[in-house]
Amino acid sequence: MSTHPVAGLRNPARRFLTWRGLALILYGSAQSRPGFARLGKALGWLAAAILALGTPAFAQDPPAGFGLEQVTVRAKALADAPYVAPASNLPDAFSRMQFSDYQKIQPRRDRFTWAGLDTPFKLAFYHQGMQFNTPVKISEIVDGAAQEIRYAPDRFDFGDLHFDRDQTSKLGWAGFRVLYPINQPGKEDEIMSLLGASYFRVIGKGQIYGLSGRGLAIDTGLSAPEEFPVFREYWIRRPAPQDRYLTFYALLDAPHATGAYEFTLTPGADTMLGVKARVFLRSGGAPAVLGVAPLTSMFLYGPTQPLPVHNFRPGIHDSNGLALHTGTGEWIWRPLNNPSMVALSSFAMENPKGFGLLQRGREFSRYEDLKDRYDLRPSAWIEPTNDWGKGHVRLVEIPTLDETNDNIVAFWAPDTLPAPGQPLQFDYRIRFTRDEPAILEGGLSYVWQTMHATGEVYQSNLVRAYDGTLAFLVDFTGPSLGDLAPEAPVVARVSANDNVEIVGSELQPNPAIKGRRLTFRIKVKDATKASELRAALELAGRTLTETWSLQIPPSPAARPAREGQASLNLFKASE
Repeated sequence: MSTHPVAGLRNPARRFLTWRGLALILYGSAQSRPGFARLGKALGWLAAAILALGTPAFAQDPPAGFGLEQVTVRAKALADAPYVAPASNLPDAFSRMQFSDYQKIQPRRDRFTWAGLDTPFKLAFYHQGMQFNTPVKISEIVDGAAQEIRYAPDRFDFGDLHFDRDQTSKLGWAGFRVLYPINQPGKEDEIMSLLGASYFRVIGKGQIYGLSGRGLAIDTGLSAPEEFPVFREYWIRRPAPQDRYLTFYALLDAPHATGAYEFTLTPGADTMLGVKARVFLRSGGAPAVLGVAPLTSMFLYGPTQPLPVHNFRPGIHDSNGLALHTGTGEWIWRPLNNPSMVALSSFAMENPKGFGLLQRGREFSRYEDLKDRYDLRPSAWIEPTNDWGKGHVRLVEIPTLDETNDNIVAFWAPDTLPAPGQPLQFDYRIRFTRDEPAILEGGLSYVWQTMHATGEVYQSNLVRAYDGTLAFLVDFTGPSLGDLAPEAPVVARVSANDNVEIVGSELQPNPAIKGRRLTFRIKVKDATKASELRAALELAGRTLTETWSLQIPPSPAARPAREGQASLNLFKASE
């Protein structure tokens, strides 16, 4: 694994218009949040490209037997042609629309697609407005043939908005959402939302929207502007009455790449999203970083990195760690940071077995938030279903001062890229779950929580005294530990990079969780450099747990203090 900070990225935490930022506007509650891509001012040129018009080459109707093969042909042809940035078609009344006004445009439930059919799935659409300034074409596939679902303004309730109604006839869809009775029969719940660039959100039973998926990420976390690929067009297969899954296709376009995607959505306690991606690079130079199966989330603070000011909520995050299952079978847990400057971490491997951004810890007491219910937000676990070759899972952590910014990105980056026009094939499934322990295999134990504190020692008078070190407490729990007697000779394997001095460690039973607590104290030699810590538990040479892998982010060499430093490096010990 390698890790390093990135300099020169201007205002990185504000590069996206988050789903979170518009969620309350559209629905008024955290329980039904749609998705939005956060577009920064520095990338204003991209705002006009969020949902692009199809090029003339693809204006014809899809052929009979339409499926992934037909979309792949289109993606290849699109990659062979020069990139054409879309132009906005919004009149002033819609392009200048404020959030509160966009909220008023709601889909009419009596006009949901498939409302009168014998299927539990329903479709509703998003209207153009604000930065969603170019329409996306949406078609329905019936008996193998596709036909466009024409935009109709009477599918929406515009509330008390005042504008020339003739203007809406020239507009279109901005995206769509899928509804399904996932929580109780007869109640149509939104389970998937696709709106903005190639972003999407999915939830299962008893979950609310949290982290986002994306079709593709290009040059994410670099000092150069990030490129946001766009789903230009969708084709949705009408489900048969007996179907409990929904299949749809998407055509992706960007200056550096195009792609054809097949999605299969299967609702449940854990909603599953099967993905088949066929990606083509354009000529003119490959991107610096191609991000496959990207996930975007938010981490503001938690026990690993508490706020410097008091807050009644112990943690605010959509995800609190990156989980990895390497091609060699090792399981790794990497707690997330809210760093003082952009940081990149890379985990090299071949044919990964899985990775994801998880929300570990479902007890309400970990969040105490009745409004945003972070305890109900899903984890996303990605499992490749074909060989991905050599590459690395890359984690991008971006400073943020509040929870409205999605500041965490994780994706797979292949080591080698093909020539322009040659397809990259990535097949995988994403599990959206609240049962994180079920992801692990073979009875392996896992990190239940990580806590950070100022190091302390007992004096001869039994009074605790701070000793100038940093302390980390890692609780492990799970089947492999729960079956052991407290006196079992479990040992901790602890290591660090050369920027860390390990002062002392202690491993003791934790009967409260039927596991073990590892406590160790360290000194950081140079706070301007990243520090890496690793730990796992063993018994007689057998690994009992996943590997805990923590990064202590570097602090800037010199940085003036400012009020409200929620995103600054909080690991540095006071001198």
